[in-house]
Order: sequence, then structure tokens, then C-alpha cells
Amino acid sequence: MMAIPTTWSFSPTSSVARPRRVSRFSGVAMASTSANVENVKVTKGLGDLPKVILTSVHGSEAELYLYGGCVTSWKVANKDLLFVRPDAVFTGQKPISGGIPHCFPQFGPGAIQQHGFARNMNWSVVSSENVEGNPTITLELKDGPYSRAMWDYGFQALYKVTLDRKTLSTELKVTNTDEKPFSFTTALHTYFSALVTGASVRGLKGCKTLNKHPDPKNPVEGKEERDVVTFPGFVDCVYLEAPAELKLDNGLGDVITIKNTNWSDAVLWNPHLTMEACYKDFVCVENAKIGQVQLEPSESWTAVQHLSVA
Repeated sequence: MMAIPTTWSFSPTSSVARPRRVSRFSGVAMASTSANVENVKVTKGLGDLPKVILTSVHGSEAELYLYGGCVTSWKVANKDLLFVRPDAVFTGQKPISGGIPHCFPQFGPGAIQQHGFARNMNWSVVSSENVEGNPTITLELKDGPYSRAMWDYGFQALYKVTLDRKTLSTELKVTNTDEKPFSFTTALHTYFSALVTGASVRGLKGCKTLNKHPDPKNPVEGKEERDVVTFPGFVDCVYLEAPAELKLDNGLGDVITIKNTNWSDAVLWNPHLTMEACYKDFVCVENAKIGQVQLEPSESWTAVQHLSVA
């Protein structure tokens, strides 16, 4: 693994008038001696993996790892609203279990490895900016020998993360850079800190469901009849054509609004006793695209997620 200094900062090649400041990166190797974008810092994380820290002037903070392009922390008033499992490893050898992992170009099991490869590849920083004290960073993932070995297509994925006072926003843009069409499925596998016995989700009533309990390989089709969906035991359920806004009561005193654009589906998951060490401390509410996205050469697909706490 490449050695890195305690803090990385980068020299801009373009900027505009204050309060907006912009920095461009060709990759993590372009380190300089002074920070040119306020409230964005690249440093060493767990396992010496490169980690980006975003800090808003309003006091909120987010952290993400370049390995997997994984947001691992989102703090508002010093309270972390995301959850990283105690069995998570930061070795660069397997996906980080927790936060907001990527599932791309495959959600769940299928022709390639579980949840695809984006969560266990190194993303690079391509730009950052600071707008009125609110930091944004954009990461990039491209095809390489590792991805091509299992999914032989050229692609570019850009992942923009923006932190505001009480909001964490992400934008995922996938572009077909190949000469042939491809299709994919994807999701943001978001882990929220929660008291599972008190957690609930509103907004899913009326959705068609694919319930993967008890047999994940043979989901049972149904319809959600509840106004308030809880987590009484093992939960693994897909909600097709879900609304653009859901509300999560995490059972810890917080109500988190989950808004999205172009994430057509939602997934609720809690492993219950199959993960006895920590299942009581989190729930997953995931924005997903379960149906295949088909992209012709040069075409792009974009989806946005906004997480906000009251």
C-alpha cells in the first residue's frame, strides 16, 4: 500500500470568486503542502486507508473512504446517524461493512460477486468545492483489469457528496464509455444507527413487495398494507416503485427524511439473530434500482439521494 502523509491537500487549477472555492485533482497522488479548499481534508483513516473528512461551518461532519467510495459517518450535533458494524474491516481486501456502501453494477446475488465490485475498488478524488461553508467532493470510479475480469465494459461512475447543516446529499452518475451497450442494477446500502425495537419507516404503504424472508432466492410477492413498517425480526424486503420520500424514525429520538430522484425502489434490511452482535443497533433503508438500467454508448444515468434530520 502506498504510504501517505497524515493530511493530504491539493492545489487548484480553477477557482471562482468567494464564497465558492473549487479544487481539481488528477488523483490522490497530487499532494501539496497547503489546503486550498476549506472544510475538505484527506487524511489517514482506519487501516491507513485514505479518508476524506467534510466539515460544514454549521457543525455537521461526514467521513468517506476512497476504498469503496464509502461514506462511513454523518454527524449532526455530534451524533452519528450512520452505523458501521463492529465486524467491519479496513484492510482494502473486502468491502467496508456499514455507512453507505455502493452496490454496482449488480445489486444482490447474480452473475458476478455479491453486490458487484464498486464497494471494493479504490475510487479517486476528481474535484472538491466549498459553497458558503458547505463542502462537496466528487469521486470517480472507472473500469480496470479487476472490474473487466468479471464485467467486461468501459464505464465511469461519478459520486458527488455534499454536506449541509442537517443534510447529506449524494449524486451517482454512471456513464457508458464503451462502444457497446450494457445494463446494470445498483443501490446505496445505507446503514442507519437505530434502536431496532423502536425503529420504523413511513411512506411504503401500497408498494408491491418482494419479501426475501425466509428464502432469499425465492422472494414472495405481496403488497405493503402497513402505514408504519417496523423491524420485529429478520427483515429483507424490496419495495418496488417506492415513493420519492420516506421517513425513518430511528428509535433514538431522530426522524430522518430520505428523499430521492431516480432511485425507483427501496429495500429494508435487518439481519436479526444472524448478526447477533449488532443487529439491535442499526437498520438499513436503501435506495435502489432493482430493474435493469440499459445504457447505450455515451449515455448516462443519474440518481440523487438526500438524507436530512429534523
